Amino acid sequence: MSSKGPGLFSDIGKISRDILTKDYNSDQRFTISSSTNSGIDLNSTLLKSRGLSSGDIAAQIKHNNKSLHFKVDTESNVLTTFTLTDFVPSAKAVASIRLPDYKSGKIEVQYLHDHAGFTTAIDLNRNPAIDFSATIGTPGIAFGAETSYSTSVGKFTKYNAGLCLKLPSSHASVILADKGDSMKVSYLRDLEKLNGGAVVGEISRKFSTNENTLTVGCSYVVDPRTTVKTKLNNHGNLGALLQHELTHRSFLTISGAFETKALENSPKFGFSLLLKP
Repeated sequence: MSSKGPGLFSDIGKISRDILTKDYNSDQRFTISSSTNSGIDLNSTLLKSRGLSSGDIAAQIKHNNKSLHFKVDTESNVLTTFTLTDFVPSAKAVASIRLPDYKSGKIEVQYLHDHAGFTTAIDLNRNPAIDFSATIGTPGIAFGAETSYSTSVGKFTKYNAGLCLKLPSSHASVILADKGDSMKVSYLRDLEKLNGGAVVGEISRKFSTNENTLTVGCSYVVDPRTTVKTKLNNHGNLGALLQHELTHRSFLTISGAFETKALENSPKFGFSLLLKP
């Protein structure tokens, strides 16, 4: 499923969010991934977070425009996801359920058009929540909104709106969230001096508390296999990340976080290792 249109609502501001949040963590994660010629992908993950260890085993089977994904974790939860792509042109359907919670089933349908993108999701239980989002525009400028309606309480529990502008070397977005109580404005600029990296500035405001957060960050491509990212906000939270491609599709990611205004707190470090033989 592909489209040159405005994309989905979740795509608004995504490039800036990825630089400021993606792969930053204080956990230790080790993943081994492999694939077979018959279209089966296997993943095994070990995770240590806050002194607790856990793990999961996942398998994905692909055939034509269909895929089936299973994941079993150490808490005996089983997540099953079935994806059907292009059952009608530019549309995708995703059905998922997490056992043993039989009320966790959900069906989502996505549709991408050259000038619009839509998603609809509904829970598979007696009192479902219904989610809907829509985006209209072009690849250069788009406006979108999303909402969630709870049939159990009979009212809308979420409504957000967003606007994005994409130029050849810059991206800007504005997102109004939390039922209009918060606003996030971000701007990203690609810089040739960063070898394909970028700088990002983001301002977040909470209207009910008059709280403002300014975050700046950047990504720098050291070489074709190595990328460095860093970020800092006005509360003194500093983060840094290094990601290196060990071999083809195998990555080592090391990240750290430090509160510059609370020197008595020790830095937090995390790493993830993804191996694909």
